[in-house]
Amino acid sequence: MPITKSAKKAVRQQKTRKKRNFKRKRKVKELSKKIKKLVAAKKKEEAKKILPQFYKAVDKAAKKKTIKKNTASRKKSRTTKLINKSA
Repeated sequence: MPITKSAKKAVRQQKTRKKRNFKRKRKVKELSKKIKKLVAAKKKEEAKKILPQFYKAVDKAAKKKTIKKNTASRKKSRTTKLINKSA
């Protein structure tokens, strides 16, 4: 358990940041799964409509350092390839 005042504050900050990071990662995962389901169901146009939302979520997570820049690029690239390949 933290003893000093600064250590207690650090624990509070960690909790807040953990919640925020989890929320961002979950948003990325949910949109990714949604796109994969639509591609599997051969609904390419609907998947393309969700793609900008997915890009926005991934870019925001990368900007806030929740995920790394290259990870964000990889996710975007692979998702776009998946949609284009289904044509």
